[in-house]
Formats: sequence, structure tokens, C-alpha cells
Amino acid sequence: MSRVSEHRVNGVGKPSSVVVTTEATSRDLSAVEGLLDKLVSGSFPSGLSLAVVDCDGPLFSAHGGLACRVGMSRPITAFTSYDLASLTKVVCSVTLTLVFAQRRMLDLEDPVRRWLPRFPRRDTTLLHLLTHTSGLVDHRRFFERLHGRESIEAAVLEEATGSAPVGEVLYSDLNFMLLGWALEACGGAGLDYLFTREVATPLEMLRTGFRPDPDEETAATELDGDQRLTPGLVWGHVHDGNAYALDEVAGHAGLFAPLDDLVVFVRHLLNPDGRVLSSAAVEAMRERRAGHDPDIRGLGWRLVPTEWGLWPEQTLWHTGFTGTSLLVSAPRGLGVILLTNAIHPRRRIKEQAEMRAAVHRLVSEAFA
Repeated sequence: MSRVSEHRVNGVGKPSSVVVTTEATSRDLSAVEGLLDKLVSGSFPSGLSLAVVDCDGPLFSAHGGLACRVGMSRPITAFTSYDLASLTKVVCSVTLTLVFAQRRMLDLEDPVRRWLPRFPRRDTTLLHLLTHTSGLVDHRRFFERLHGRESIEAAVLEEATGSAPVGEVLYSDLNFMLLGWALEACGGAGLDYLFTREVATPLEMLRTGFRPDPDEETAATELDGDQRLTPGLVWGHVHDGNAYALDEVAGHAGLFAPLDDLVVFVRHLLNPDGRVLSSAAVEAMRERRAGHDPDIRGLGWRLVPTEWGLWPEQTLWHTGFTGTSLLVSAPRGLGVILLTNAIHPRRRIKEQAEMRAAVHRLVSEAFA
């Protein structure tokens, strides 16, 4: 049994302190711990949870800061769930697509209109959606005038009439909104139910899902932001306005998860045992499909995080707008899960990118 040490980096019982758990190892992790302490002590991000894992489990984990600093202050705990934002694309939608492909329920080269008959183009495939090469516009603020699937889907289909898959990567939430609806047609159920049945339950990710219970510990996101029609604090609900208008279940955003559940998910990607994905499916996920540096695409995931340190090719990575990210490097047998509520109470996008890069560079060096 591995021995672990647990300690606070910044005092005892302070809301901004970082609780660190490490395996007994000779690795020098002081630089990583020092950066995490500096981040939460400086209140940006407001709160964070970090884990570095291999096939056997966590090598290093930490959490600290505040889940909410507006009104009633709440600390981040080991159980805090975060709004994963666009990590929903890779944790839910990509995974489900590959599960169904393994069973030959669908094919990646299927025309989108096989599953969504009203889709206006014959030449756009599920693979185009997965690789962001459909030509669809990056974003539309549908929630400002529409609510519910019927009206929003009609608006997305209207956008598709003027798009064409030309092979260039254009990151678009609309791709994964469509993919989510295609998965529902293929699986014969809602995306939330399909994810629970096909991914969360087999992997025992018991606190990961859409629409968290009101009594669940969650990290607050933005105050008076632009993803709602009226001002207020978004807390316990999906931040993304379009996902919110889709009753908080969508292929591009809406999933919530705590750190421990994502540790299980990343371990599965490092050592796929068939409970959800086969080794062949994960290998296909890592294959280069489209794009060029710095936006090289596999199946849903980005590849080669050049600004995040010395990670080899076939390293999977993705980010979420709320301040979340996943990195899975099979060549190094290592995964990094960084969950933050960096847009709470206000978004600071440039600083968020710098924070992510700094954390991953130090992790890459410490676990070289």
C-alpha cells in the first residue's frame, strides 16, 4: 500500500489554504505546491483542485481556495464539483460517440443527416463535427431569443445551410450541440441518461452528471456575466447560456464533476480496460485528424499542448471556459486534471490561460 502525506501549504484552517496529498516519493514538488499556494492566496483563481495521476491512481492532488466569494463564502473541499464547460465535449460526447462506434451502432463517417434528417447538407459527417471541420460558425447567442431544443435546433440547422466542410479547423460549439442530438437519436434516450448509463455508472463516476442536485457542493462561476438575460450569480447551474436554454443538457456544455471522478476517467483513458472504451478506441482518439499547430485535432480532443510544457505527441488535452482542463499523455503514462472556477466572480481570460500553462509546465518538469 502506498504511503501518502497530507499537509496544508498555507497555514491551518485558512479559507485560502491548499491541502496537498502526495505519494511518498523523492520527487521535488515544492515548485508546484508553491505556485498553487500563490494562486489561491492571490484569489485567482478563486478555488482550484488539481490531480496528477498514472494508471494506478493519484500521484499528487491538491485543493484549496473558495467555491464562492460573493455573499456567503464557501471553501473548496475534496468533494466540490465544478462546471466542466467544454470538457463536456470530450468527457461525455466524444466518449459516447466511441462507445456507440465500438458497438457498430454508428460510424464516424455517417452523414449527420442519417441521425438528424432535417440537417441541410449531405456532405457533413459526424467526423466533421468531432474534428471541428464542418465549417459551422464558432458561436451564436441563441439563448438571447430562444429556449428549448425545438427552436434552438432549428436555428442551428439554419446556420448549417451556409456552412461547408472544407477541412479547416474552426472550433464551434454548434458541432457538439449537433453531435449531442445525433447521439440521442442513436441511443434512443436523453444525453444525460446515456452518459450515466454508458460512462458514469460503469466507471463509478457517481457524482458526475448534468444538472447537479441543489444540495451538492459546487463551485460558483460568473457574477453578472453575459450568459444570462438578467444579472446575478451563476452557481449550481451551467454557466453557458445556450446549454442553460437547452434545460442544462447539451453536447457542448453542462456536465459537472468533482476531482475524484475525473481521476477515474483519466485512469481509464491511460489504461482502457473495455468497461467503457477499448484500447483501439482510445488509440483512434489520439490519431491526428485535422489542423496544424497550435490547434491540432484528434477525435474531439486537441493534441500537442506546446505552451504547456514538454509533452509528447499524442498527448490529449482540452480546456473549459470556466477554468477547467484535462491532459492525458499515454506516452508518459500521466494525466493532469486542473479544475478551477477562474471566471468567478469575474472572467479574466488572459490570466486564466497563463495560469493553466504555468501549472502544466511545472507538473511536466516535476514528473519528467
